[in-house]
Amino acid sequence: MKFIDESKIEIIAGNGGNGAASFRHEKYIEKGGPDGGDGGRGGSVIAIADRNINTLVDYRFARMHRAKNGESGRGADCYGKGADDIILRMPVGTVITDINSGQVIADLTHDGERIMLAKGGAGGLGNLHFKSSTNRTPRQCTPGEEGERRELQLELKVLADVGLLGMPNAGKSTFIRSVSAARPKVADYPFTTLHPNLGVVRVSEEKSFVIADIPGLIEGAAEGAGLGHQFLRHLQRTSVLLHLVDIAPFDPAVDPVREAKAIVKELKKYDESLYKKPRWLLINKIDLVPEEERKARVAALVKGYGKVDRHFVISAIDGKGCREVVFAIMDHLEQVRKTHEKPDSAE
Repeated sequence: MKFIDESKIEIIAGNGGNGAASFRHEKYIEKGGPDGGDGGRGGSVIAIADRNINTLVDYRFARMHRAKNGESGRGADCYGKGADDIILRMPVGTVITDINSGQVIADLTHDGERIMLAKGGAGGLGNLHFKSSTNRTPRQCTPGEEGERRELQLELKVLADVGLLGMPNAGKSTFIRSVSAARPKVADYPFTTLHPNLGVVRVSEEKSFVIADIPGLIEGAAEGAGLGHQFLRHLQRTSVLLHLVDIAPFDPAVDPVREAKAIVKELKKYDESLYKKPRWLLINKIDLVPEEERKARVAALVKGYGKVDRHFVISAIDGKGCREVVFAIMDHLEQVRKTHEKPDSAE
């Protein structure tokens, strides 16, 4: 299934049915009085977060979603039937924005979360409601209300605790294969990752976290080079970013420090808050560096990179150093969760 993480749709709730103006007519009953029923409610449009869906592909081509109108009221106190609501199932992590106002209507972060996107119109009143001591034969009734209509932007931001950054072929996919059960494509050419991959890293029976691998960034992504910035939104919910740097590129002319700093620059261009997230440096492919050169090259890379929260030396291909990174991430996430836990309110 093709990964689609954004779409625009139009939703139209149903109109309410009209109220009826009717009078009771039965044999031997003179002047039976008003008996016009109310119109039925129009159908609403409702979004529900569904963890079994992981893409917005259903909304890429089905752009219009219209609920049915309510039935009109009839005589003999017959009320019109209300229309059924229509349910739009969306991936957990979908942000729904009103295009015209720019207002965020919903951020679906929990499975089963439900939000009304467009409310159906109320049914009109029949003349039964207008009867009074001074108006015994009311002929007035009201039309049904129009349903709401909206143009919406759907944007999927995957829910992950940890995000991977790096140039193409830095080893991000290899790393996520090493620490989780995810099996993204790995090959010796750029941009083998074309859409975000999620992997669950299980530290113990009770502890785990989710890691996200996005397509590699290159210098000039802000201007659309490579795959551009289109997938960086998937890192906005993460608690920590892991910046993988290839310390042993195939091309000797490539400077790992320059490439690493170019990624940081692109990150800052895209989103200042993303740039300010905790960022750890993972120096990868250390197995390709002669043992006597490792210490000096790692020190030079860390010094040239500049400010960094933590750094690790790993070899994703054989798992060397990866478990230490996993345990450090778990400790960091537990500290973050404790910080955000609110104390129980006093009874």
